[in-house]
Amino acid sequence: MGDFERLPGDAFQFNAGSRRDLYFAVLHVFNAANERLETALVAEDVHRRLADVGFLDVVGEDDVEAALRHLSGHLHLLEASQNYGASHGTAVDFERKNVQYSLTPRGEAEFAGAVHMLARLKESGALQTAVLDAIADRLDGLHALLKRADPTEDPQVFTALLELEGHLDSLRDNTKRFNNELQRLLRVDKVDFATFHSVKDSTVGYLKEFLENLEMRAGRIGDALDRVESQSTLSLRMRALNGANFPPGASEQTRTDWLAARGNKWEGLRSWFAASPDGQTGVRRLHEVARQAIVSLLETLDRIVDARRRSSSAAEDFRTAARWFATAESESDLHRLWAAAFGLSPARHAHLGHDDAELIAPGTEWAKADPVHVSPKLRTSGRAEHIGRTARVRDVGAVRAARRAAALEERRQIEAAWRSLATDGPVRLSTFATLEHTLFERLLDLLGLALAEPPASDGMRRAGTSDGRFEIVLYPPRDESEATLRTPRGTFTGPDYVVSVSGGMPA
Repeated sequence: MGDFERLPGDAFQFNAGSRRDLYFAVLHVFNAANERLETALVAEDVHRRLADVGFLDVVGEDDVEAALRHLSGHLHLLEASQNYGASHGTAVDFERKNVQYSLTPRGEAEFAGAVHMLARLKESGALQTAVLDAIADRLDGLHALLKRADPTEDPQVFTALLELEGHLDSLRDNTKRFNNELQRLLRVDKVDFATFHSVKDSTVGYLKEFLENLEMRAGRIGDALDRVESQSTLSLRMRALNGANFPPGASEQTRTDWLAARGNKWEGLRSWFAASPDGQTGVRRLHEVARQAIVSLLETLDRIVDARRRSSSAAEDFRTAARWFATAESESDLHRLWAAAFGLSPARHAHLGHDDAELIAPGTEWAKADPVHVSPKLRTSGRAEHIGRTARVRDVGAVRAARRAAALEERRQIEAAWRSLATDGPVRLSTFATLEHTLFERLLDLLGLALAEPPASDGMRRAGTSDGRFEIVLYPPRDESEATLRTPRGTFTGPDYVVSVSGGMPA
């Protein structure tokens, strides 16, 4: 780990005061000029280009010059210098255009930090499996470059190493942001249920998809990392340093710091994917966080669904009723609330009377009068029980006779079918030629029974009906001829077996 670096106490002071938007817009103008390789601008150029960076507030050139002096003289984000290459027609032009400004290294850093902060506020975290595949690919590429040991490929080593570090930074940043957003999602409870359920359900699916091949991808990266380290990481960093093409004026400290930064990045890669007694530490933590998040999300969803399905608690109902009674304004309100809450309406059986009402004197108290029969159905359904006469029993004799006649007719048809299929010894299947569809179905049933039996030594198959009254003997065909049977519903073609159908159901 490197030494702790402290942030300057006066950093980002351009974002203070009433003119902070103008200051930030001016820095935007200089950054855009740097991208076009313009290193210096005069006040007039800055004022003209403010609209190009999206700053549409109305400001005069005097305001821009004051902002430039503040950014250069007090905040040291700009550097002022004399413009010796310009020609000035008047003294006023000399005063205005003789001074030009350019960004200082600190100005570049503070502007980059502010832009980075704005970008991070808009970004959301993600678990990107493509980044894992890219890390493995870059490690494989570095291993191939190290094996060849060709100095002309040092720039490729430099490029591949920086790409690898970029992928690692992306993985770490996205994972941290996603985890923070995930924890905030787990704490959210005051949202619409449909939205809550949809977002958390989709998040569970997203996590499961990420975990599906995480171990396989992490294993591939670990193996590639071992292969690169077997070629010496110091040699890797030195070749990358040669491929960086630092200018001749770069100090030795700059090179040393660059190598140290590459070493720190490589240790970060190892902490994620290198094998250890506990496994791959970073990947293991990521796996645990994702699995725990799935469990937490599903538990939260279950609790919400159960809470929506669960009926109201009797204890909570009584507490609510107690609060209503405590806040009632009058005794009459209390009575109305009592009647509404507990259903103490007039008795539904008060209209019932004795079978002979004349036997009971009009002034007799209810407690002393003979009891009146109350049907249990009155309590359950609210209606008195009325006993009428028993319904007539339907005469089913005709139905039974019709069913018996239908059964006898069906039996007669079956017997006729069996008798029609009986043969006087073995015959060819083609002998049947044309059949009614019912007879054809019976014949197919018999053939199916015979073919389901194992053949004897001579190929004969024998089977019978379940009642034992009918038997079929099936012999293999004597040649390759085919039998064609015609029915009203179509034509059947098959091997011309030799069959013998015997027996039959008695008439």
